[in-house]
Amino acid sequence: MSGLWSTFTSVTLYLTLAASLGGLVGNGLVLWHLGLHIRKGPFSVYLLHLAGADLLFLGCQLGFSAVQAARSAPAALHLPVAVLCFSAGLWLLAAFSAERCLSALLPACHQRCRPRHTSALVCGLGWALTLPAVLLPAHACGLLGSSTRLLTCLRYHAASVAWLLSLSCVTCVAGLVLFVWVTCCSQRPRPQFYGIALGAALLLLVCGLPFVLYWSLRLLLDLLLPPFLPLATLLACVHCSAKPLLYFAVGRQPGRREPLRAVFQRALGEGALPGGGVPALPMGAV
Repeated sequence: MSGLWSTFTSVTLYLTLAASLGGLVGNGLVLWHLGLHIRKGPFSVYLLHLAGADLLFLGCQLGFSAVQAARSAPAALHLPVAVLCFSAGLWLLAAFSAERCLSALLPACHQRCRPRHTSALVCGLGWALTLPAVLLPAHACGLLGSSTRLLTCLRYHAASVAWLLSLSCVTCVAGLVLFVWVTCCSQRPRPQFYGIALGAALLLLVCGLPFVLYWSLRLLLDLLLPPFLPLATLLACVHCSAKPLLYFAVGRQPGRREPLRAVFQRALGEGALPGGGVPALPMGAV
């Protein structure tokens, strides 16, 4: 049994390393093209920050996995740092999905009532709120080298779990509503970023939620299902690494060979949208 567990741990560890390396390359390309070569609009600002959050998460996983492979023991700060980066990406994904859904349901109202700098403010707010949402329960529960304060740990941990589950629900519900609206109710062409919003929600549902579940029930899962953490970590890396592939799949045109920049421009750039969607905003208005 110990040999089987050792084999499973080694396989998941090296798969995590491979997924992290691939995701670093993919998200780095997204940051390079979207940050420097593609005109950004209100929705692509979310995707730019999301690529940054995924890059941080995968970089942390790569570093911690390398340390674990060298020392045969996980690093002490692995879980809180990984959850911090993952939570930031989850906030950005929820904000992107919710606004994409609202802009499809109420395009005229969304375009008329949307304040300037909304995307930048929401992204900044997400980065700021993620720090206390993860670090406070991690500190109270002894994950940062401090002593455990049981009652404070329970209160902060419950708030952190509610935060993460709420963001996950917003992303999944927004993707479902957008799918139902576009396929069954709306007569307009599919809005821009429809495929990205729907694909990201499915990725979260399949690959991201196990990591949220582990953070929520860490002690119980460590006791009953020790293999759950390495498996959830691997799936979380797949969740973050697959988004550039999703952008590529949405942007490419079958039968045509195009530069990667052109594919990302089609998938992530914003121009005049069909069907009354939101037009691209100037850089100063984002």
